[in-house]
Amino acid sequence: MERTQKGEIMVNKAEITSATWGVRSSFNSLVALLVASVIVAVLSLARDGSQLRPLPPNDGASLQGATGAATSCDLFSGRWVYDNESYPLYEEKRCAFMSDQVACGKFGRKDLKYRHWRWQPHGCDIPRFNATRLLERLRNRRMIYVGDSLNRGQWVSMICLVESSIPPYLKWISYHHNHSLIAFNAMEYNATIEFYWAPMLVESNSDHPYNHHLPERIIRVQAIEKHAKVWSDADILVFNSYLWWLRPEMKVLWGSFGSPGGIYKMVPVPRAYEMALNTWSDWLEVHINKTKAQVFFVSMSPTHDRAEDWGGVDGHNCYQEMEPIIREGYSGSGSKPELMRVVETVIYRLRTRGLGVQILNITQLSEYRKDAHPSIYKRQWHPLSQEQLANPTSYSDCFHWCLPGVSDVWNELLYAYIL
Repeated sequence: MERTQKGEIMVNKAEITSATWGVRSSFNSLVALLVASVIVAVLSLARDGSQLRPLPPNDGASLQGATGAATSCDLFSGRWVYDNESYPLYEEKRCAFMSDQVACGKFGRKDLKYRHWRWQPHGCDIPRFNATRLLERLRNRRMIYVGDSLNRGQWVSMICLVESSIPPYLKWISYHHNHSLIAFNAMEYNATIEFYWAPMLVESNSDHPYNHHLPERIIRVQAIEKHAKVWSDADILVFNSYLWWLRPEMKVLWGSFGSPGGIYKMVPVPRAYEMALNTWSDWLEVHINKTKAQVFFVSMSPTHDRAEDWGGVDGHNCYQEMEPIIREGYSGSGSKPELMRVVETVIYRLRTRGLGVQILNITQLSEYRKDAHPSIYKRQWHPLSQEQLANPTSYSDCFHWCLPGVSDVWNELLYAYIL
C-alpha cells in the first residue's frame, strides 16, 4: 500500500463527560443543578493540574485513511509490517555522519531484517518522509535535540534521513561547548539540526559529553540555565530524559558543585525526576515563544534486558533476537510507567498554561522491537574481558537502536507533527 505524503496534526482537547441517569421529568431541575455543580467542580480542579488526570500522550492526527478520506488517527497505536521494498529509508554505508554506537552492520551484524520493518498505525498511514519538504520547513530555522544518547541516536537518524538531499559542499558538522553541542548545517537552507548533551536536562555531574560514566550520579534539580541558554532560541525542540533515571534513588544537590555549603540528599527517583522536570517546565513557560516554537518530549525508550519478559530463555536478553514481538500491547520490565506518568502530569500543566508541548509516544511501538538493538554489534569503547567474550549477553547493548531502524520511525512520526 502506498502511503500518503499529506499529514495535518490535530491537537486533542480534554473532554468532560458525565454519566446519564434516567429520572422522572419532575426532577429535571434538580438534575440540572447537580450537573452544573459537577461542571463547576471539574473546572475548579482544572485550575490545579496536580489534581486532574494528565492528558494521555497519544494525541491524534488528521491523516488520510485507506479510503482517502481525512480521519482521526492515533499514530502510536498499530503494528510492525515487514517491508523490504520501501525500507530502509537510507543505507548505513551511505550516511556520512553515521555513529559507531548504532552502526550495527559496520560492526558485523549479518541479519539485516531489522532494517525493513515499517510502522503501520491502525486506520491510517504515516506520511512518507520527504527530506526536501522538511528542509524547506527548516529554512532559516534551528532544530535541536536535547537529552541523552538515545536522543543523539535519533539526531543521527534525522541527519541520515536528510543529508542525501544536500550536495556535499553545502553541508557540514560543527562542534561547540566542549563538544556538548553538535550542529549539522544545511547551507542552502540556512538550517541547522543540532544535538545537545544534557542527559538529566538539569545540571548533573554527568554533563560531560564523554566522561560521564561515574560511580555516583548527582543532579542539581533547580539548576538548568547552563543548559537552557544553549537551546533558548531554537524553533523546534525535541527533548528526552529517561535512561539515566533507571535506579531507585538519586543524589540531589542544593548548591553548586564544589561549594562547601552544598546540601546533598538521597531522593527516590520518581520524586527527583518530577523535581527536575518541574524546573524544565518552569523554564519553558517563561522563556519559550509560545507562538513560534514547537516543543516535543520523546517518551521512554524501552530496554530489552530480560528475555523472560517475552517468553525467551531466562538469563538472556536481546542478543541474537531477530524478530519483533507480535503480541499487541506487550509491555516488558524495561519500561517504568511511573516515570511516564510524571512526564504526562508536567506536560498537562504546561498545556493549561498555554504551552502546547507534544509527547512523541514512541514507547509502545518500540516495546515490540527486541530485535533492533545493537547487542554486540557496535564499537566497544573498552577492551572486553575473556569472561565477557565467552558470554556475549553480558555486554550486549539492549538500550540503543541500530540504524537504519527504529529511530527512523520516531523521526517519521516527528516529521508528521512538524509538518
